[in-house]
Amino acid sequence: MDHSHTAHAGDSHGSLGSYTIGFILSVLLTAAAFGVVMTGAVTGHNAVLLIAGLAFVQIIVHLMCFLHMNTSSEQKWNVMAFGFTVLTALILIIGSLWIMHNVSMNMMSR
Repeated sequence: MDHSHTAHAGDSHGSLGSYTIGFILSVLLTAAAFGVVMTGAVTGHNAVLLIAGLAFVQIIVHLMCFLHMNTSSEQKWNVMAFGFTVLTALILIIGSLWIMHNVSMNMMSR
């Protein structure tokens, strides 16, 4: 019985280099966010924005280095499915926050 693995057309598997780069970038981004909080160099609203920015960059790093999502034609359906998932999550989160805000405002007016 042949147990060899064959590559399928359109499959995008990472290399040791892409995983290493992704790991190093992830550690650096996590350390940067940790440093912002622990040193107190940036405080208040600016710290929240900086940490959110670092988190967004880390999401992009994970998508590219670990999930191998890119703009190639082979990844078209994966990117579309991911986009649909993000859109659905945003609608759910924003809609829930809007409903909770309106309920809160209506409860306080009585």
